[in-house]
Amino acid sequence: MNIGFIGLGLMGRPMALHLANAGHTLHLWARRPTSLEPFKDVDAHAHVSAAEVARHADVVFTMVADAPDVQDVVFGTDGIAEGARPGCIVVDMSTINPNAARGIGAALEAKGLEFLDAPVSGGEMGAINAGLTFMVGGKPESFKTIKPLFEKMGKSITLIGGIGAGQVAKACNQILTGVGVAAVAEAFNFAAKSGVDPARVREALLGGFAYSRILENHGQRMLDRNFKPGFKAWMHQKDLRIVMEEAHRLGLMLPSAAATAQLFNAIVGSGMGEDDSVAALKLLEKLSSTAE
Repeated sequence: MNIGFIGLGLMGRPMALHLANAGHTLHLWARRPTSLEPFKDVDAHAHVSAAEVARHADVVFTMVADAPDVQDVVFGTDGIAEGARPGCIVVDMSTINPNAARGIGAALEAKGLEFLDAPVSGGEMGAINAGLTFMVGGKPESFKTIKPLFEKMGKSITLIGGIGAGQVAKACNQILTGVGVAAVAEAFNFAAKSGVDPARVREALLGGFAYSRILENHGQRMLDRNFKPGFKAWMHQKDLRIVMEEAHRLGLMLPSAAATAQLFNAIVGSGMGEDDSVAALKLLEKLSSTAE
């Protein structure tokens, strides 16, 4: 299959390579030529614009930062919508506002194009290991067509509902993971300030009802002082902003999400936005030291 892929960053690059290694032909466009270097040894063709990518593709994946970036690459000058043939399926794997996804889907449908919103969870290692979780919104027929491609990049693929439903599920994911990271950081900082080894505390908690993947994986990263980004703090800040925007629109009280959003605002404001989200521990340690 001829597959377009736009957004060759930390996660998009390994995801696209999985598709190429599965025997598909890639059509690529990137703002930075260096992003194309990993594809020189696979069946991949670089193009001068997103429109050119779409002209050669049966499906186009996008994996960019936020809704304005998706809008630009899809509907901007020389965007996907200019080049895509009727029936082409556009699959956005970015994390954006659910309402923005619905608007993009409606505008593409008016042009005879199909759309799936398919945000992912799993971070850089999930992308590298083809172990991502896909939360998908869109028509069942389009989902059925694209599912075999999702399976080359991930292990858990779920059609949630109509367009925008994938983004709602991802927002729920970011509430749980964000609050989870904050809780583990608080617990470890509390243990350390109490003169108790956080590693031994984690070992005990992993055997009880407090067990979670966040405690297991992110907790170990905190203990290792490994703040190299698998998922950058500024990206989690952006995702929680989306959560709070939707909460405001819906008139919902989300107290834990709101507090965690402020925590990530502080992480980014303290110059740790490029660190992994587990930098929440560094922020709490810094604030605790200041308070002493």
